[in-house]
Amino acid sequence: MRGSAHARWAVSVAGAALLATACGGGTGVIGGPGTLTSSWGDPQNPLEPANTNEVQGGKVLDMIFRGLKKYDPRTGKAQNWLARSIDTDDSRHFTVRIKDGWTFSNGEKVTARSFVDAWNYGASLKNNQKNAYFFGYIDGYDKIHPAGGRQSADTLAGLRVVDDHTFTVRLNQTFSSFPDTLGYAAFAPLPRAFFTDHAAWVSRPVGNGPYRIRSYAKGSAMSLEKWDAYPGPDRARNQGVSLLVYTDSNTAYTDVLAGNLDLVDDVPATQLKNVATDLDGRYINTPAGILQTLAFPYYDPKWNTAGARKVRTGLSMAINRAQITKTLFRGTRTPATDWTSPVLGKEGGFQAGLCGHACDYDPVRAKRLIEEGGGIPGGRLKITYNADTGSHKQWVDAVCNSINNALGNGKACVGNPIGTFADFRNQISQHKMPGPFRAGWQMDYPLIQNFLQPLYYTNASSNDGKWSDKRFDQLVDRANAETDAAKAVPLFQQAEGVVRDNMAAIPLWYQNGSAGYSARLSQVALNPFSVPVYNEIKVG
Repeated sequence: MRGSAHARWAVSVAGAALLATACGGGTGVIGGPGTLTSSWGDPQNPLEPANTNEVQGGKVLDMIFRGLKKYDPRTGKAQNWLARSIDTDDSRHFTVRIKDGWTFSNGEKVTARSFVDAWNYGASLKNNQKNAYFFGYIDGYDKIHPAGGRQSADTLAGLRVVDDHTFTVRLNQTFSSFPDTLGYAAFAPLPRAFFTDHAAWVSRPVGNGPYRIRSYAKGSAMSLEKWDAYPGPDRARNQGVSLLVYTDSNTAYTDVLAGNLDLVDDVPATQLKNVATDLDGRYINTPAGILQTLAFPYYDPKWNTAGARKVRTGLSMAINRAQITKTLFRGTRTPATDWTSPVLGKEGGFQAGLCGHACDYDPVRAKRLIEEGGGIPGGRLKITYNADTGSHKQWVDAVCNSINNALGNGKACVGNPIGTFADFRNQISQHKMPGPFRAGWQMDYPLIQNFLQPLYYTNASSNDGKWSDKRFDQLVDRANAETDAAKAVPLFQQAEGVVRDNMAAIPLWYQNGSAGYSARLSQVALNPFSVPVYNEIKVG
C-alpha cells in the first residue's frame, strides 16, 4: 500500500502542547482513562478509503472500517468478516452475501448498496481516487475510468445489488485471488452521509469499525474513541487511541522513555542499540510484509535507456546491504534478494535469491557496469527522501557512502531531502523526482500479486516511476486469469523475473515491524503489515 509510503515521525509544536497539557496522571492524551497515545504522521490525503494508499492514513482506516474480509492480525490470512459468503463457479462471476446486524457508527445499516455505491465512487474518474486501480478488474471499469477521454458511465456495469444483503460482481476476466483482495481498505463500505454531505464526512469520517473519530487537528493529533455499539467480534479492549503527529521518530522514542507517550511503532535506527535495555523488554521486532527499494523516474528519458539498465544494476551492486543492515539497523532489516517478502513463504511466491549477483556487493563490477552504461545520468545521483525521520537520512547517507566508495568519487551520490512526507509524496505524484527515490512498500494483502502489480504494471496505482514493460503486463494478466490461485503463483514469479532482468527498482532490504511501548500497556502486538493491533491493546 500504502505503499511507497512509510512516513515516520518528532512531535509537532501543537502535538507537544497536547502532551504537555494532557499527559499527567497516566490517563493518556485527549481521551481520559483507558486511552493510549501513539505516534503518527499526517495522512497525505483526506481519509476516503479509495483515496488512501499510504501507511499513516491506512492506520486510521483500519480502526474505523471493516470490510467483507479482514486479514488475521497474526497470519495475514484473509477471513470473511462482513461477508457471509463469496461464491463463484468460474472466478469471474461472484455472488457476495453480507451478514445482518452490521451498522455504521451513525446508526445507518450496512447493506449491499453500501459496498456497491462505495466501489462505484472509488472507481469513477471524476472522483480522482488514488486507489481507483483496485477496481480495474470489475466489468465496466474502462467506461467509468477510461485511460483517455471522458468517462461514458457513472457506475460499474459489473456490480449489481440483488437485495439488502446480496450483490453480484462480474469481472472483465477471471481473477482467482479476487476475494482475498477484499480486505483492503479501498473496498470498505460507505454510509449515505459520505455522498449526501461529503465535506462534513471528510472533516470527520464515519465508518463501521471498532473505533470512531472524535476529533482531528491536522498537523497535531487525531483522537479516536471506542465505539461501544460495534457489532463485530474484535471489539476494542481500550477506551480509545490518541494519535499524535511526530516529525522525528527519535522524539517519539524519547517521549515513550519519559512517560509522555505510550507507543512508538517505528523504533529509530539510532535507538536500536539500547532499546531492549531502555524499555525493559517492552520492545517488539517481528517480520513484516515490507520491502525497501530505490525507485527510478522512468518519465525522465535519461533513466529509460538500455545503458541506464546497466547503471541501475551497477548501483545495486555498489550497495553493501549486509553492512548497512547489520551496523545501522541491528537486525531489524535483512538484505533483500527479491522484490517481494519472506512473509509470503515459498507457497505464496517468495523466491529467495532471485536477484542473484545483482544484489551482491561487488564494487569492482559495479563501477564497470556504471561506466559501460554511460555513467550516472546527469553526472550525479540524487536520492530523494522525506526528511521528517532520522532513519531515512541515515540509510540514504549510508547507501550513498557505499556507492561513492565503489566509484571512488566522494560526490557521486548525495541525499536529496524533502521536508515532510506529504510534500515528498506530492512531488512524487507530480513526477518531479530528479533521480532515484525511496519507495518502501507495505503489502496491502499477503499475495505475490500485491508486491508486483500495483508497483510495476503499466499505469498502476503505485507505479510512481512510470515503469512499463509489455511482457511483465502480459504475465500478470495471465496470472490473474488463472482460476486456480496456486497455478497463478508461477506466472507471477515469471513476471518478477522481468522486474529483475530490467532492475526496474533496486531492492534494498526486508523490514521488520518494530515498536516500543510504556509500562501502562499490555497485549501489544504488530500485525504482518507492521501496524499495531490497536483494538487488542489493554491500558493500565
